[in-house]
Amino acid sequence: MDVLLPKWGVTMQEATVDEWLVTEGQQVQEGQPIVRVGTDKVDAEVEAPASGVLRSIHVPEGEVAPVGAVLAVIDES
Repeated sequence: MDVLLPKWGVTMQEATVDEWLVTEGQQVQEGQPIVRVGTDKVDAEVEAPASGVLRSIHVPEGEVAPVGAVLAVIDES
């Protein structure tokens, strides 16, 4: 399952990945905060949309991603 960068405000266009709270290969639970991101107006945590194993991180720390971008992939199997 893709972990997408949500849109938290009407004017939000992108966010910077500040810190990954989990690593590739780590087990995560649905609702668990897995990454901290920052915008010009808010700092927030993105939660895992499903339980499983974080298979790949697509946006590394310090990189900017547009709203809707795939930040990571969780393997639910």
